[in-house]
Amino acid sequence: MELRRVEELMDLLHACRGVRGTSCLGGAPVDLHDHALQTAALLRRSRPADKELQVAGLVHVVGQLLGPADPTGHAALTATAVRPLLGERVSDLVRLSRENPDNRTGEDVLTLRQADEAARTAGLDAGVLEDWRTVLELVSARHTRLGAVD
Repeated sequence: MELRRVEELMDLLHACRGVRGTSCLGGAPVDLHDHALQTAALLRRSRPADKELQVAGLVHVVGQLLGPADPTGHAALTATAVRPLLGERVSDLVRLSRENPDNRTGEDVLTLRQADEAARTAGLDAGVLEDWRTVLELVSARHTRLGAVD
C-alpha cells in the first residue's frame, strides 16, 4: 500500500485508536494511536524545527495496521507506505528505526528511537491527531515540490 493523500494517512492514523501493538522497539503493548501522538509530541519538544522527524514519529506505527501478521516488517511496511506522500527522509527514518542508521541519518534515528521508547505513558496528554494535519500537509507539500530530487 502506498499513501498518496494526507487524508488517507489521517484515516489510517485514526484507525490506530484502540489498537494494541508494540512500538518499533518492542516492549509492552501500547495503544498505537496514543503512542504515535506521544512519540510525535516528544520529538516536537526536543527538535521543534524538524518537522520531518516529528512526522516520522507520528507515522511509525501504521505498519502494524498494514501488516499485523508480520511483526518484523512493520517499519519497512510503514516506510514503503509513506514514501510517496512524505518523502525519502521520513521513509528512511522510519525504516532505519529498526535497522542500523547510516551516517547521514544516525543522530536523527537515535532521537526517534529514544522518543519511541519514552512514549509509553498511559494518560499522557499529547494533543489530538487533528493538530498534526497541517504539519503533515506541509511535509507532503515540500516533498511534492522536491519530488524530482527525492
